[in-house]
Amino acid sequence: MDIPTHSTLKEYQRKHREQWGTGLNLRVHRALSWLNRAEQERAAADTDCEFIFLWIAFNAAYSSQYTQEIRMSEKAAFDSFLGRIVDYDKKKSLYGIIWEHYTTDIRALMDNQFVYQPFWDRVNADAKDESWREGFTLAKRRSHQALAEQDVVTSLSILLSRLYTLRNQLLHGGATWKGSLNREQIERATGILRCVVPIVIELMMENGTDTWGDAVYFLEG
Repeated sequence: MDIPTHSTLKEYQRKHREQWGTGLNLRVHRALSWLNRAEQERAAADTDCEFIFLWIAFNAAYSSQYTQEIRMSEKAAFDSFLGRIVDYDKKKSLYGIIWEHYTTDIRALMDNQFVYQPFWDRVNADAKDESWREGFTLAKRRSHQALAEQDVVTSLSILLSRLYTLRNQLLHGGATWKGSLNREQIERATGILRCVVPIVIELMMENGTDTWGDAVYFLEG
């Protein structure tokens, strides 16, 4: 599958941005700037930084003033956003990404308890507490079922919850830069995000005349 690059997305943005509202324009502009930076880190072979910048690009795309005002949780915000994006995805590009990566990267992440937040919640309180295993097994089963049913929203939601744990490990200092302990998770997660994020931005732009809501941390005038 051909994944659009920053340069091709930026070219599309320049041609169509006059038709969009201020909120979408700013969200796309921000997301593209971080995608550009992520591509630079990929060229420099810094996967940790690439992952972080890809996540920021995704964050810039889905965050809106509305989700901030109603104090929507981050997971609820990106679940709601994903539902809308998947509705726009008539070519099923996101499903194609999941299908392509499932038997390798996604399955490996789903089988890895170190990117499953309840694992850390339990073992940090009591190393012998294995009550996390039931939910871990159930989530894997739900992921398999969602793929079989082409339920892209559920598939991406479960996957992104794993990536969110990895994001927290990095941004909150719970990992070492280029550390060996989480290297496999970082490589796999980054490979997925570098496919998902450009497609998400592309779908937003292709439907840019719809109402998207104001960008966060922006005061007009």
